[in-house]
Amino acid sequence: MTDRPTRRDLMKPVQLLGLAFGSALFAGIVTLVSMGFFQQRFEGQSERALVVAAVVAGITFIVVLVVVALLLLAVDPAQITKTVDKPILVEKDEKNAAPDAPEPGEAPKA
Repeated sequence: MTDRPTRRDLMKPVQLLGLAFGSALFAGIVTLVSMGFFQQRFEGQSERALVVAAVVAGITFIVVLVVVALLLLAVDPAQITKTVDKPILVEKDEKNAAPDAPEPGEAPKA
């Protein structure tokens, strides 16, 4: 076995499903509370609140599952253990730097 992490090591499928389920549960509870499920109102209101909450929870589950899975595909597992010891947004080549850029330690030109 190698010491390099794999995609499966970054986030196991159970963790991915757990995250999606947790956010769906949160969205469902927020929907129930906002629709007045826990209050005594009109007849039939609680059934409608349950249906809407189930739909919102289902949509949230699917969206979170797809978005997190797609974001995990954008991560290169080999880059996880690599240390970064330089600024990320600095250009790699000094020749391509902007001509008006100040020298290090120099005040910017106004």
